[in-house]
Amino acid sequence: MKFLILITLFTQMAWAKNRSYTSEGKSFSFEHILERDDVIWGFDFLPNGNIIFTERNGAMLVLDMKTKKASAITGVPAVNAVGQGGLLDVRVHPDFAKNGLIFFTFSLPLGKGEATTALGRGVLKDNKLTDVKTLFSAHKPNDNDIHYGSRIIFDGDGHVIFSVGDRDKRDRAQDTAYHQGKMIRLNEDGSVPKDNPFVGKKDAKPEIWSVGHRSPQGLVMRPGTKEIWEAEMGPRGGDEVNVIQAGKNYGWPLVTYGREYYGPKIGVQEKAGFEAPVAHWVPSISPSALTFYTGDKFPAWKGNAFLATLSGEHIHRLVIDGLRVIKEEKLMDKEGIRFRNVRTGPDGYLYYSTDEGKIGVLK
Repeated sequence: MKFLILITLFTQMAWAKNRSYTSEGKSFSFEHILERDDVIWGFDFLPNGNIIFTERNGAMLVLDMKTKKASAITGVPAVNAVGQGGLLDVRVHPDFAKNGLIFFTFSLPLGKGEATTALGRGVLKDNKLTDVKTLFSAHKPNDNDIHYGSRIIFDGDGHVIFSVGDRDKRDRAQDTAYHQGKMIRLNEDGSVPKDNPFVGKKDAKPEIWSVGHRSPQGLVMRPGTKEIWEAEMGPRGGDEVNVIQAGKNYGWPLVTYGREYYGPKIGVQEKAGFEAPVAHWVPSISPSALTFYTGDKFPAWKGNAFLATLSGEHIHRLVIDGLRVIKEEKLMDKEGIRFRNVRTGPDGYLYYSTDEGKIGVLK
């Protein structure tokens, strides 16, 4: 009996590793290159091709792509690893080879059970993070353990932009006296750019770039443009992809395609003065990351957007013409995986991480 069980498990593992899919007439398979015990929330590629990644429990590690071994990074600040809180996104600065800078978001513990979304920065060398600074912490902290956000991008003009969730205080997403439910734009040293849209406005937080977001966990700049694309989760339905513009209002909770989890409507679906999404989903697919494919291994995917989905348990491909989605496709939808992040690798393949603690690659 034990022998049969072992044979069955071996067959299932081999089959899962080699299962193939087809997209645009081209077959691809997937392979898990790392397996851990916690949610792998964020990852990015270092100049040498190795992967730096975060676990929600507060660990930051580097995966050696030659040995496939992960090594811990020291010097990471403490996080509030409760519920959806923990160590979130991590990004390698575009000039890392010169400055060694790593940016990351996390749930900052502030005592009495309270925490808030924060942006940190440090210098990485020899698996040590030094000169660590908290550049930003969102006002106002609370004791909820959901909707922290948060993804990070660099806009190429010396700014860092990142998302902050509504922390289940939905009315704050419309109130510029709070950072919750907003996109935040800072200079890379943490100071406020003078051209931010709410600078100088009474009672408004000057760090705010856009308003009206619920649980934004996807953020990317469209290659070859200055367009900022964002994905966020609605409640019961109402997941969205938006193109973010300075000072604009994206509706939550006044304008949404989602409903309360117990059924009733929350707001209206459309309203003058609020930005309509490029795409939305009812029922929910729970998008957790967004990227554009820039590799050369899948020519038919060039310029397509890809969403990592949680409840949807697949990677969602969007074919885009201008600002319109003209085709959608589900990839890897037979695996029962909660996809947390997705990103094009320097080798031209598409990489992902999962809530099950895996980093994998589509080939």
